[in-house]
Amino acid sequence: MHKATDVRLGRIVRLLMDHAMVVVSGTKIAEEIGTSRSEVWRLIQQLRGLGVDVAGHPATGYQLRAVPDLLLPEMLAAALKGTVFGSAPGAAKQIHHYYKIGSTNVEAMRAAMEGAPEGSVFLAEEQLGGRGRGAHTWHSARSTGIYCSVILRPAMPPSDALIFSLAAGLAVLAAVAEIAPQLSVDLKWPNDLLLGGNKFCGILIEMNAEATRVRHLVVGVGINVNQVKFPAELRESATSLRVETGTEWSRVELCAALLKSLDREYRGMVEDAGARDAILRRFEKSSSSVRGREVSIEENGGLAGVTEGLDERGFLRVRTAEGLRTVVSGTVRIIDNL
Repeated sequence: MHKATDVRLGRIVRLLMDHAMVVVSGTKIAEEIGTSRSEVWRLIQQLRGLGVDVAGHPATGYQLRAVPDLLLPEMLAAALKGTVFGSAPGAAKQIHHYYKIGSTNVEAMRAAMEGAPEGSVFLAEEQLGGRGRGAHTWHSARSTGIYCSVILRPAMPPSDALIFSLAAGLAVLAAVAEIAPQLSVDLKWPNDLLLGGNKFCGILIEMNAEATRVRHLVVGVGINVNQVKFPAELRESATSLRVETGTEWSRVELCAALLKSLDREYRGMVEDAGARDAILRRFEKSSSSVRGREVSIEENGGLAGVTEGLDERGFLRVRTAEGLRTVVSGTVRIIDNL
């Protein structure tokens, strides 16, 4: 198991950001974070290993040359105040950062079983075993994407999990619209987001539930942000915000926007009885493929037909030669290319 990033790294980054115009002595940093000057030097070296551009050395002090785009708790906590992800005293403690991890979803599920509070966030710079739906993997290149899992404990029946997955897709859509409004994001049922027909985001929801209520839910979101190349098997089907725009994006900014959007969707579902119907309507409106598109579905023996929207539980309806069928799960392939 990979261990969480040393929390002192984030505190050093914050300190250097707060004193961006001056050189901060090793002695001052040591006092502020409660350690020795030699330990500060070791931690600075660790930050450099993470790609943070820190000038200076023990004799002269240290200065940040550029604001790092690392998803450290101290970089995100201020933006999350008032959300379920920043509600605990000392919100940064709810945000768990890993330089490398097998899978943020696996870690979040393990923590949830052990009683981790609702609103806990798990972020990784790199995943060695990123997971998609079914047996799929999620390619997680270092410090180029957002690999994020959150723990929620909603008072809802397990049958609402699909609607929750659709709401998570809408949350990603809103977050991308906030930082890159020029992009036209398309939602593909049940849990993919596309740009120009290629996938840049996947959502994986896992839960622990009794027959009538959810004990905990883990929402995993993988977003390709600054990737410029992909493994051979993904080249035809994957993209990233950077590939689509030619611009590098701030992962910190997008991650903060994502968590705020997830909080809005979550509160809506928990507090508003009409939210479920609204989610279905909004998903249909934001998806080019859930109505009037010719598709084939791989699972359940396979079927083909034309999509006819979502039913009240969020399942996809497809008009086949044999009549109307409801797709509970499966990979949807769009046959016509509009």
